[in-house]
Amino acid sequence: MKRSWATLGQLSGGMYVPQDFERAAYRLVTEQVLYAADRRSRNAYHLVETYLADFSAALEPLGIRLERNAHYRYVVALPSHGEGLPVTLEETLLVLVLRQRYDFAMRQGQVEDQGEVLVELPELQEAWQQMTGRPMPDTGSLRTLLRALRRWSLCREVDSEPDDPQPFRILVRPAIVEIAGPQWLQRLDQHNTDDDDDADEPAPRATEDEDDVPA
Repeated sequence: MKRSWATLGQLSGGMYVPQDFERAAYRLVTEQVLYAADRRSRNAYHLVETYLADFSAALEPLGIRLERNAHYRYVVALPSHGEGLPVTLEETLLVLVLRQRYDFAMRQGQVEDQGEVLVELPELQEAWQQMTGRPMPDTGSLRTLLRALRRWSLCREVDSEPDDPQPFRILVRPAIVEIAGPQWLQRLDQHNTDDDDDADEPAPRATEDEDDVPA
């Protein structure tokens, strides 16, 4: 049974107050992952780690389950149901390509101390084309996609050296293993289904101006 935040504050001997627990729970829901290695989430991670069972009980009624990776020291909040914020096809493809690069680096032992994997842009471009059969988005569009993915704490940009021809690298974070699971393949299937439905619809009739445009 979940203990109240006030009770936990008392058990902590005054180290924490109820608002500390509320803020940590809110961050779990909104940011999805708390990493001990991140300065801005370090305190919240330690609080959740210490009272993991209580946070799990508090978030369970919201359809959210918690998983803790003790090796790389992060806690991830996972929705029990597949519904969530709308995700574009390009975002879905980027997540799946980054997950493939992460798994490949894990097999090769190319993982950094905190479980992160550095992906070069030429490497990403090659994997994107092989996996999707389409060209990778340009640099500006890719940056926009990466900003969107940051809301799931999946990756972040790393600035390149001044003499490096690529403008940045991508650091893929370990929680991608939990977050980019089967539901992302379901999202891709849904996109494919939507595309098929659009293809079945009759093409709009051309206007007189369009009839005059050469093919």
